[in-house]
Amino acid sequence: MRLRTINCLIAIASVLGLLTGSAFAGETQALIDQAVSAAPASVSANATVMNNDGTILREGSNGWTCMPHTMPGDNAPMCNDALWMKMMHAVGNKLPFEADSIGISYMLQGDIGAGVSNATPYHPDPKNADDYTEGGPHLMIIVPKAMLKGMTTDPSSGGPYVMWADTPYAHIMVPVTDVE
Repeated sequence: MRLRTINCLIAIASVLGLLTGSAFAGETQALIDQAVSAAPASVSANATVMNNDGTILREGSNGWTCMPHTMPGDNAPMCNDALWMKMMHAVGNKLPFEADSIGISYMLQGDIGAGVSNATPYHPDPKNADDYTEGGPHLMIIVPKAMLKGMTTDPSSGGPYVMWADTPYAHIMVPVTDVE
């Protein structure tokens, strides 16, 4: 009788372990699905998927890295090439950065509700900044700073504009659909 009870407890523990693992797998898949929605499948299908905490959710093979969201609780997934990942590291750690080539980031889900100050990534309360901006689907392009000369910094200009212009992290925002 005692052996039967122990076997029953082992079976229950195994089922609970499988259920917990299954829930974790489902949560991980949801994060992966959110992350890869940021870019065309030609980019995201073979991209590494990394969670905000740096945990690799899926290894990739094409040099791109997709993340499910840029801030906890938002729905602003992005897929970045290597230069963008280098800049994201610099921004996150307040390190110097200088673009010496072109870098691309996709945010095809936009960043509605997760916007930022257009002037600085370090605004203490970006949603209340005078220059708060958020947008629909867009690309972000890093170029050497000299190439930004003469471009508008106005997000409402109706086309591409420069974000964070007076910082080392200046980049071009390119709306890919009309924002209403």
